[in-house]
Amino acid sequence: MKTTIPSLIAVRAVRLIAKKALVVLVIAIGFLGSLMLMVSAANAQDARSATSMAALKDKTAKLGAPKIQGKEAVGGKSVPALYFGSTNMNNNFTVVDEVAKEGGPGLAASLFVKAGDEYIRVATSVLLPDGRRSVGAVLAAPALESIKAGKPYYGEVQVGLRYIANYEPIKDASGETIGAYFVGYKR
Repeated sequence: MKTTIPSLIAVRAVRLIAKKALVVLVIAIGFLGSLMLMVSAANAQDARSATSMAALKDKTAKLGAPKIQGKEAVGGKSVPALYFGSTNMNNNFTVVDEVAKEGGPGLAASLFVKAGDEYIRVATSVLLPDGRRSVGAVLAAPALESIKAGKPYYGEVQVGLRYIANYEPIKDASGETIGAYFVGYKR
């Protein structure tokens, strides 16, 4: 079989184009992959917060199943009373203080209750500059959208200071979201 110069040039040209196409494809896949990693990293659970979230959920679960029962004043607002078993969590700081202390310096813990379209902080270790508890505060974006959808939120938030935070929904026996857990540490 005899090959001619034009056919060799054509074969080399096809191979060169194929190599360039492969390089472009590899770069495109790498770019898309890195974008996906950045998006997932924004909602990736931090190990320290994950440990504290597990502690908060464990301590509340030991009290009993979550439920709403009646109303109570919290931070100057009348909100549903959040219970775990027979323990009213509104203005009850025992569990959140234990979790914050166990989590180490800069860690904060809170419980929110669903009040209409809002989620109100009813128990917290977060202190205001004057030393009062930051109860009555309203859960804000971006965590709010995740909790409303019944999904956790992991990321950075502004709660007076910047926190690396975990928010997870509190669901009652029927699976309805009735509140939210929060743990986070100062950035």
